[in-house]
Amino acid sequence: MLGPAELLLVAVSAVAAGAVNALAGGGTLITFPVLIAVGLPAVAANITNTVALCPGHVSAMYLQRENLRGRSALLWRLLPAGVVGGLLGGVLLLASGERAFREAVPFLLLAASAILALQERVRGWLLRRASRRGLVGGHAGWAPIVVAVASVYGGYFGAGLGVILLAGLGAVLDDSLSRLNAIKQVISLVVNVAAAVFFLFSGQIVWSAAAVMAVGALAGGAIGGRFARRVRPEVLRLIVVAIGVSLSFVYLTR
Repeated sequence: MLGPAELLLVAVSAVAAGAVNALAGGGTLITFPVLIAVGLPAVAANITNTVALCPGHVSAMYLQRENLRGRSALLWRLLPAGVVGGLLGGVLLLASGERAFREAVPFLLLAASAILALQERVRGWLLRRASRRGLVGGHAGWAPIVVAVASVYGGYFGAGLGVILLAGLGAVLDDSLSRLNAIKQVISLVVNVAAAVFFLFSGQIVWSAAAVMAVGALAGGAIGGRFARRVRPEVLRLIVVAIGVSLSFVYLTR
C-alpha cells in the first residue's frame, strides 16, 4: 500500500511522462523507475505502468483520427496481430516471474533508450523513403507479421514500442509519415489495452498508483501540448535517453 508521499511522487512522474510523451516520447523511462523506487516489485511496476498509461494512447489516437481516413481495411488486418502480440507479451511477462524480469530490467531500459535515441533517424528515413515512393514497392503482406512481433515486445515491456512500430510499418507500407504515425497510435493503444485487460486478472495492479498516474499523464499531455513550440524535442529526448542509460547502469551494478 502506497502512502500519500509515494502517490504524490508517482503522480508527479506521470505528469512529467505525459508531457515528455507529447513532446518527444519515452515517458515510460520516467514512470517505471519511479514505481520501483517507491517499493513496487518490478513486474507489478511494469503492469501498473501499462494499465495507467492506456488513457494517454486513447487521447493520442483521437488527435490523429483524421489521418486514419481510408485506412479501415488495413487496420482490420493489423489489429488482430496487435491483440495477439500484446496478450502473448503479457503471458511471457507473468511466466518469466519476478526474478527473471528484474534481471532483464537494465537491458530493457538500455534497449528502450537506444530505440528512443534512434527516433529522429527513423523519421528521417521514413521521410526520405516517402519522397521515393514511386520507386519503392510496398510489402503490405508483411505488415501483420511486423505488428505481431513488435506487439509481443509491447505487451512484455512497451517502452519504445511506437518507434519500433513506426520503423517496421515504414519498411513494409508505402504511406505518408503522418498516416503511419496515426496507424502506429491505434496499434499501440490496442496492444496496451490487450495486455492491460489480461493483467486485470493478475492481481498485481496497484490501483492507487494506476489512478493517479492516469490523471497525471493526461494532465502532462495537455501541458506538453501547450509548450510544444517552446521546447526543442531533440534536447528533451536526449535528457530522457541519458536518464534511461544512467538507470540501466544503476540497476546493473546493484
